[in-house]
Amino acid sequence: MLQLFNFSTLFMNATLRAAVIQEWRGLPEKKVRPDQWETPGVLLPKLMQKLGLKERLRESEVIDAWSSIVGEFIAAHSAPVALREGVLYVRVLQPSLHYELERVVKTQVLRKLKQRFGGKTIRDLRFRMS
Repeated sequence: MLQLFNFSTLFMNATLRAAVIQEWRGLPEKKVRPDQWETPGVLLPKLMQKLGLKERLRESEVIDAWSSIVGEFIAAHSAPVALREGVLYVRVLQPSLHYELERVVKTQVLRKLKQRFGGKTIRDLRFRMS
């Protein structure tokens, strides 16, 4: 006795239909990927690192803290402009202040910055005249 299949019920399930077509065509089966869901607390730092935003966030924190670290006078005549690979670049307006910062104050400021932000964030200071 010949038994008839109800093909409409068989192909109603889309994943089953795709599997049957793959098998019929001789294609390799798709590998099922495990659920890769991560919490925002884990995902956000990874994303920030990948986009380079973590360093930019640190840079803005350092720029905001500059005046409290160096004092009002030095902050009025200088400004940090970039933090690249642990080097903080600071623009200085006057040659005499540039000399003072480079020769006298640099070690103190660098020590304070390292205490506040860590040695990995800031390794060196470079002063530039503008």
